[in-house]
Amino acid sequence: LKLNLHAQVVRDAGAVLTIEGGKGFGQVIAYEAMERGIERARQLGICAVGLRGAHHIGRIGHWAEQCARAGLVSFHFVNVAGDPLVAPFGGTDRRIGTNPFCAAFPRSGKPPLVLDFATSAVAFGKVRVAYNQGKQVPPGALIDHDGHATLDPAVMMEAPLGSLQPFGGYKGFGLAAMCEIFAGALSGGYTTHADTLGTNHAVINCMLSVILDPAAFDAPNAEAEAQAFVEWLKASPLAAGSENILVPGEPERATRAEREAHGVPVDPATWQQICAAALALGMPAQQLEHWSAAVQ
Repeated sequence: LKLNLHAQVVRDAGAVLTIEGGKGFGQVIAYEAMERGIERARQLGICAVGLRGAHHIGRIGHWAEQCARAGLVSFHFVNVAGDPLVAPFGGTDRRIGTNPFCAAFPRSGKPPLVLDFATSAVAFGKVRVAYNQGKQVPPGALIDHDGHATLDPAVMMEAPLGSLQPFGGYKGFGLAAMCEIFAGALSGGYTTHADTLGTNHAVINCMLSVILDPAAFDAPNAEAEAQAFVEWLKASPLAAGSENILVPGEPERATRAEREAHGVPVDPATWQQICAAALALGMPAQQLEHWSAAVQ
């Protein structure tokens, strides 16, 4: 991680921008990259942004929402270079990252539609939480170091290490592979292979973002058509056990509202890891004790 850096445009080809992150804070670098892409898309109707070498940029939906707030459609391919966690379809060891895909569609007066997911069956962070809570993961999410299916999250935390599985078999694997190539290769960054494996101890992201201005299309009814489709989906008779039909973005907004109202649940093992990291980085023990006392 390199402190106090900003996104640097290394190539400006009009509707295509190549941006170097230089291992700067991902939250800064990705925000600035999207701002440049938004500005250019407003001028030209479209902009493809190749961001390379940013330190961990976090939740990809945040950057799609940034574009949506500007009234722009976007979709994003991301790779986690040199840090494989996922086995390829038909393989038995780690060869690829959890490589997210994201897309967003803005709606006037309504929250945007936002699709944002890792291409692994479950996100690695959720496996860590299951491990800390002593719980199992869903079937089809993990294999052990011999390639056998398992429900035990310890295979991702304790040697010999296993692997995450791609979601949806060969379909999720195919999307993950294209995320790796689109984000890592087209941006001028790097993909995961023998020469880049374990070259750093950080999460380094590359991202290919395509940002579109809906007004640039001959589609004056685009938003109305999108809304009509959403209403059509929600009018489907509910399946047994289903309470409602949620479109992309709605489950996350519901969870956010719940967390804002009632707090974020943190299991004891995770909290102890947070405390240990804080102490290691110099936080005063008295301050940490005050925070711990506030955790319910």
